[in-house]
Amino acid sequence: MPFAAARNLVLLACSVLLAACAGPMPSDMPGGATYPEYREMQEGYITIDAIDPQYLREPNRRTSVTYTGDEAPGTIVVDPYAKFLYFVQGPESAIRYPVAVGREGRGFSGRAKIGRKAEWPGWTPTANMIRSDPDAYAPFAKGIPGGKASPLGARALYLYRGGRDTYYRIHGTNDPATIGNQGSAGCIRLFNQDIIDLHARVDVGAPVVVRSYEESVAAEGVETANRGGEMVPKPVDPESVYAYVAEEQRRKAEYEASQ
Repeated sequence: MPFAAARNLVLLACSVLLAACAGPMPSDMPGGATYPEYREMQEGYITIDAIDPQYLREPNRRTSVTYTGDEAPGTIVVDPYAKFLYFVQGPESAIRYPVAVGREGRGFSGRAKIGRKAEWPGWTPTANMIRSDPDAYAPFAKGIPGGKASPLGARALYLYRGGRDTYYRIHGTNDPATIGNQGSAGCIRLFNQDIIDLHARVDVGAPVVVRSYEESVAAEGVETANRGGEMVPKPVDPESVYAYVAEEQRRKAEYEASQ
């Protein structure tokens, strides 16, 4: 099946509805080129697609910024309202990543720690997800293995509080159109290229601060604290998704046999 169909699994196929948006966002990159940090990447049998520059208009790009918070180097600061994630590097210095945020991403604030990290994590809907929306989640009850069809993308960081999993995740996505926006499901999502970069920088045990709306307004201003459009779910064909998964598993087996 076309990859676009599998890609739409992300957040159960959330599509972006941007106010006053009749077409793609303009880009300052010429001729369909993309930024070097968002080029196509190869990891074993998996090809990570380049990010279309239409999704990289400022401030939707990874960048080094002046940071005035008092968090220690190595801390992650998540702003689910401004749709930014900061990795604090030093005094007044941080890397800022654009993010997408779902309902779960806005339902958590305060402090936590990175309890574990994963590369190409699989995904299985929780029992609560299946109960709350059986039509959307029950067809995927057996889960999606790690790979391009997984809604968690290339990497995942798992937040723990008091030694327990919060079920709050920072992870990749296969749907770059969602970045900088908000939707009905999911936690905090980054471009796959960005979550790979962040995953390599962050240690297990690193502190995480998730801002409240009031903290977002204080740090970013009212306009930025409300940036982004709304995403709405659309149906996905489970048979198409699992057909793609089977094809990807075949490529994985061929790749491993050739090594």
